[in-house]
Amino acid sequence: MTAQKPSSLMQTYARSELAFERGEGAYLFTADGRRFLDFASGIAVTALGHSHPHLVNALIEQGKKLWHTSNLYQVPGQIKLAERLTKATFADQVFFANSGVEAIECGLKLIRKYQDDFGDPARYRVIGFEGSFHGRTLSTLAAAGNEKYLKGYAPVVDGFDHCAFNNLNEVRAKIGPETAAIMIEPVQGEGGMRAADIEFLQGLRKVCDEFGLLLMFDEVQSGVGRTGKFFAHEWAGVTPDIVATAKGIGGGFPLGACLATNKVAAAFGPGAHGTTFGGNPLAMAIGNAVLDIVLDGGLLDHVNKVSAHLDARIDDLLRRFPGAFESKRGKGLMRGLKCASGVVNTEMVEQLRGAGLLTVGAGDNVIRLLPPLIITAAEIDSAIDMLAAVAAQAKAS
Repeated sequence: MTAQKPSSLMQTYARSELAFERGEGAYLFTADGRRFLDFASGIAVTALGHSHPHLVNALIEQGKKLWHTSNLYQVPGQIKLAERLTKATFADQVFFANSGVEAIECGLKLIRKYQDDFGDPARYRVIGFEGSFHGRTLSTLAAAGNEKYLKGYAPVVDGFDHCAFNNLNEVRAKIGPETAAIMIEPVQGEGGMRAADIEFLQGLRKVCDEFGLLLMFDEVQSGVGRTGKFFAHEWAGVTPDIVATAKGIGGGFPLGACLATNKVAAAFGPGAHGTTFGGNPLAMAIGNAVLDIVLDGGLLDHVNKVSAHLDARIDDLLRRFPGAFESKRGKGLMRGLKCASGVVNTEMVEQLRGAGLLTVGAGDNVIRLLPPLIITAAEIDSAIDMLAAVAAQAKAS
């Protein structure tokens, strides 16, 4: 018997056998014509669904003209996108990167540089939270502190402390003379779709003001309309110093952004930070096309409307199948279903895939529901029907 040749790909993913040939709106299709309702959205990335005509046109038109020049030169699309982002948010200045983890890294560097230039150079530590996820670089793994992802990568990068989520007393107790900032996801994604309490986020702002700390939000997954506001922290009415975002801002094209106030961004001068690919003309054309829809196309009103419908259908699902689902998590179109005891989320994700619904697992035995922001009430109903069918089987077993 001939041994199977090892894959040329590094084996870093436990992939499904599925391979998709094309997508349209909220659906993905395999080469043999099977159709799947996509409530994963590439892990909250394809915010406007697949093959959105406006994004496709922006890609084609810019692709015909210019892809990349580097940041040695002016990139007009960066100025346009930055001005639109700052007008719509708390921020005054923006740095463009290629991914969420790069946007986070930019924010972490900005924290240290700000304290070194304008605050206290002894301050460099950042307080994070249990259950968080900020990316896969050595520093962001340390920022999250999840032992599952840190295993094998010792020594752990220094500079991070951790508190229980939604526990302001613990945060206060953790602050020391080296504390520079607090970083938090307003809604935890990987950690189990837990939304921070409004009062907790407001309390973090007060604590930062009291102790001279910076407040940074990781809105890589929760931003760009996912919860019904452009950024999820807006629900708490707080003003951050730094926000990192990505995923939905490119609608499927690699794009990240680190936003900051003038006060904090003043720490970055020429040579303080940089990127080769970040903010190239192709990415900027698509990012601007996304904002055409999210900011100028009435999409946030639609998200809030269909989110209310999704919530009602989930509540009904919880009443009907208590043996399968325990509770709902998250906010807007960033929802999680915590599976009941004896039901394994990853197994249910696989069963849902077999039924034609794509979802994503998360920590704490949670199934993530991350439909595109253009999802319709009818498509939500279809997803709930498939969830109900699988839940009925789980209850029966």
